[in-house]
Amino acid sequence: MKKFIETIQNIFKIEELRKRIVYTFALILVYRLGCFVVLPGIDASMLAKLQQTTSEGLVGLLNMFSGGAFGNASIFALGVMPYISASIVIQLLGVFLPYFRKLQMEGESGRKKMNQYTRYLTILIICIQGPAYIATLHSQIPMAAFTAVSVLGWSNFVYNLVATVILMGGSMFVMWLGERITDRGIGNGISLIIMIGIVARLPFALAAEIGTRFNQVSGGALMFVVELVIWLFVIAAAIALVQAVRRVPVQYAKRVIGNRQYGGVRQYIPLKINAAGVMPIIFAQALMLFPLLFSRWDATRGLAATLSNYTGFWYNFIFGLMVIIFTYFYTAVTVNPTMMAENMKQNGGFIPGVKPGKKTVEYLDSIMSRVTLPGSIFLAVISILPAFAQKLGIGNQFASFYGGTSLLILVGVVLDTLQQVESYLLMRHYDGLMKTGRLSGRSGM
Repeated sequence: MKKFIETIQNIFKIEELRKRIVYTFALILVYRLGCFVVLPGIDASMLAKLQQTTSEGLVGLLNMFSGGAFGNASIFALGVMPYISASIVIQLLGVFLPYFRKLQMEGESGRKKMNQYTRYLTILIICIQGPAYIATLHSQIPMAAFTAVSVLGWSNFVYNLVATVILMGGSMFVMWLGERITDRGIGNGISLIIMIGIVARLPFALAAEIGTRFNQVSGGALMFVVELVIWLFVIAAAIALVQAVRRVPVQYAKRVIGNRQYGGVRQYIPLKINAAGVMPIIFAQALMLFPLLFSRWDATRGLAATLSNYTGFWYNFIFGLMVIIFTYFYTAVTVNPTMMAENMKQNGGFIPGVKPGKKTVEYLDSIMSRVTLPGSIFLAVISILPAFAQKLGIGNQFASFYGGTSLLILVGVVLDTLQQVESYLLMRHYDGLMKTGRLSGRSGM
């Protein structure tokens, strides 16, 4: 405890770090206040059904990412999800299209162009998601709640257009807040905003679970303590998954005379066990929505209900299998052994016992394939843990924190943020946040 208090004091002794932390908290406060600003022309007292609908399933996940703004019909309802979707598309285009691949290799100028394309694509995605969200509001809340239509006499088309423009402005403003946190705050702005949205739902989930345990005859305090212990164990497992790496030794020559290398420095390439992060879970969850499309017809309604049962065997089996497949796919997209081998060769490095060039590429590719298998299985297990938690009697809200995208984002962003703070402390010759060594987040060792 004394060590922790000293670390907090050291943090506020550094003027630059103190200003960045205060600036970050101020922007987060603006974001959280905006999550409760309801779209103009909607009666906020008639949103109970919408909030009940957005408490579970993939819609509940979107509501969690937006910090409850999705269920509040807020001006920030779409949040940063359109920007994240656009970023994923642009990143995938860098693999399949030579033009975007060239931009990725142009350094800062290429990055600025790709960011500009990402913003344009974000606006296009909002133009699609905005009307879809407004249509969801029309189906979930009574028509009397739309005061702009029922009282002011606006047509549905005019109101939908105005609401879409407001949602676009809100989403772009949230994206701007994330960029400001990255530039002038403690970094990881977009990820930090998503994490804050997830953390904001945790107190409500805990309160609901406490109410269930103490107000009903379902285990009482002892059962709640057991749930917390299991939850902490799952968090520790997620931290291990985020930080786990396989170190590949690389020998760098100090001097090269002719074909001989003299001296040398040995370093390591940290290959992540989970290089894909949470993206496989997001992709898999998106595809698991497709069975709902077949629930309209009597012939396929039973199959759709089976494949859409969140706690059912077939849903979780297919979901876990898709997570494993997408983990391999996204790792192949983001990790380029050919580029790694080329950079190693240009810097005079080689892997001991492996010939440079094609053999090095094959070696790195085989290592990544081997370390991705246990990582993908571990990721699949974590992704289906919320279903097991609900089967064991844990409430739906608290069960979502037992695994899946929310837990991995929470763990990864917290580790990255602590790593940023620790780097400032170490630069000023203060002890880090941990006595036993440096923190390592999703960005590497």
